[in-house]
Amino acid sequence: MPQSLAKVYLHIVFSTKHRAPYLEDRKLRSDCHAYLGGICRNLESPSLIVGGVEDHVHILCWLSRKLAISDFIRELKRSSSKWIKTQDERLSQFHWQDGYGAFSVSPSHVEPLTAYIERQEEHHKRETFQDEFRRLLDKYGIEYDERYVWD
Repeated sequence: MPQSLAKVYLHIVFSTKHRAPYLEDRKLRSDCHAYLGGICRNLESPSLIVGGVEDHVHILCWLSRKLAISDFIRELKRSSSKWIKTQDERLSQFHWQDGYGAFSVSPSHVEPLTAYIERQEEHHKRETFQDEFRRLLDKYGIEYDERYVWD
């Protein structure tokens, strides 16, 4: 076959360093989500939705067949962190956590996941980020050591 074809949906989750509420300001959060979406587009991994709350983000995108997941997420975090620091002097110490979660998504789950990401504010009135992340890790059967998940 002369062509390489792929469509891999990816759900990415990462938090701010120590889950600090850097994205508490709704305008900044919205702008950050838009900026992350732009990075995805520029890396040929268009986002379907970017959302989250004051201390973490969720990205649902198609992963470019030209990128490794780790390279893609490293660039998302690097570029957006650099941009966020320019938005307000109080954000000069902004950092994303070192790690991340990346989960494959079946095409049949894209719509419900999109709705889930849209409802993050409502969702996090009932569940902390840590509990949400543990639940995702368990759902995907990912073994982890609590000592190394949080930073």
